[in-house]
Amino acid sequence: MKKGFFESKKLIIGLHLLAWAILIGLPLYFVKRWDIGQDFVWLYYINITINGIIFYTNYFFLVPKYFFDGKKYKYYLSIAVLLFFFYFVSDKSNQTIFRYVFDGRISGKPQHEFNEDKKPGPPGPMMRMPIRPPFREMHMFNYGFTSIFLVFFSLGLRVLERHSAIEKIQKELEREKLNSELAFLKNQISPHFFFNTLNNIYSLISINAEDSQKAVLKLSKLMRYLLYESESGDTKLSNEIEFMTNYIDLMKLRMSDRISLKVDFPEKYDDIKIPPLLFIPFIENSFKHGISFRENSYISITMTCDADEIIFYCSNSLSLSGNGSVVDTSGIGLGNVSKRLELLFPGKHDLKITRSEDSFDVVLKIGLKA
Repeated sequence: MKKGFFESKKLIIGLHLLAWAILIGLPLYFVKRWDIGQDFVWLYYINITINGIIFYTNYFFLVPKYFFDGKKYKYYLSIAVLLFFFYFVSDKSNQTIFRYVFDGRISGKPQHEFNEDKKPGPPGPMMRMPIRPPFREMHMFNYGFTSIFLVFFSLGLRVLERHSAIEKIQKELEREKLNSELAFLKNQISPHFFFNTLNNIYSLISINAEDSQKAVLKLSKLMRYLLYESESGDTKLSNEIEFMTNYIDLMKLRMSDRISLKVDFPEKYDDIKIPPLLFIPFIENSFKHGISFRENSYISITMTCDADEIIFYCSNSLSLSGNGSVVDTSGIGLGNVSKRLELLFPGKHDLKITRSEDSFDVVLKIGLKA
C-alpha cells in the first residue's frame, strides 16, 4: 500500500512539474521566433504566477480545509475573496504594461508621431489619435474565465484524487480483511480434522504400520502447506491439487463403507498460479455435512482445467440432524470464498451453489484469459 501511494504521488508531482515546465518555456520559444516584446513576456509570467497561486491555494488549502470538511459557505467565501484580491493585482499589472505600450515606448516613438501622416508636429484638429483598445474589459473577461476555470479544475482534480485514494484504501482494507478471514479459515480447517486424523492414525498404527506412516507424511505436508506455502500469495495449481488430495486421503481414514466417494482431478494441465485455498472450503464442507454413519451418503469432487478456465464441481448428500431437519451448511468458509472470488476475479468467475433437501451442489468456473 505504501509503495503504491508513493508511486502515485511521484506521478502527480511529475505531471505538475511537466505542466509548469511547458508554461514557463512557452513564451521563451515565442520570443525567439517572433521577437515579442519583453514587457508582454513579463505580463505573461505575472499572470501565470497569479493563476498558479489561485490554483494551488484552492488545491492544497481551501478544498481540503473547507470543501471536504463540509464548510461550503466558508469555501465559497474564501474563493470570492481570493479571486477579487488577485483581480486587482492582475489589473494593476495590466494597466502598467498596457500604459507603457500605449505611450509608444516599445516602438521608440513619442505619442505625437502616431498621426495620420506619420510626421512629427503639434496636435491639430485633423490629427487621428490612436484608438485605445478596451484593455480593461478584455482583461476582466479573460481573468474571470481563467480564474473560474482554474477553481473548478483544481476542485475537480482534488475530488478525483480523493475518490481514487479512498477506493484504494477500501480495496486494501478489504484485502486485509480477507487475508484475516483466510488466516481464520486455515485455523478453522486445521483443528477440525487435525485431532480426528491423529486419533485415526493412532488407531491405524496397531492395524497397519505402513499406512499409518503414509498418513503421518500426508498430514505433515498438509500442515506445511497451510502454515507456510499458502502465506506467499499465489500458489501453483499443482500444489493446490496435491493439498486437496492429501486432505481427502486423510479424511478417508474416518469414512465407513456407507459413504461413496468420487474424486477426479486433472492429470495434465498448465501449472498456472492461483490464490491458495479457493476450493478446500467446499471440500471441507462436503465432508462435514455429507458424511452419515447411519445411512448411505456420497461425496463427488471433480475438477477440469484448460487454457481458458478452471471448472470445479463438488456435490454431497445432506444428512439429517437429530430432530430430523437438514443440518445447516452455512459457514464463514463459504462466505470467505465468495468474497475472495469477487475481489480476485471480478467478472471472470461464476459460482453457483444449489441446495435441496438431500443434496448440496457447488459449481465454480474461473476464467483464465486476461
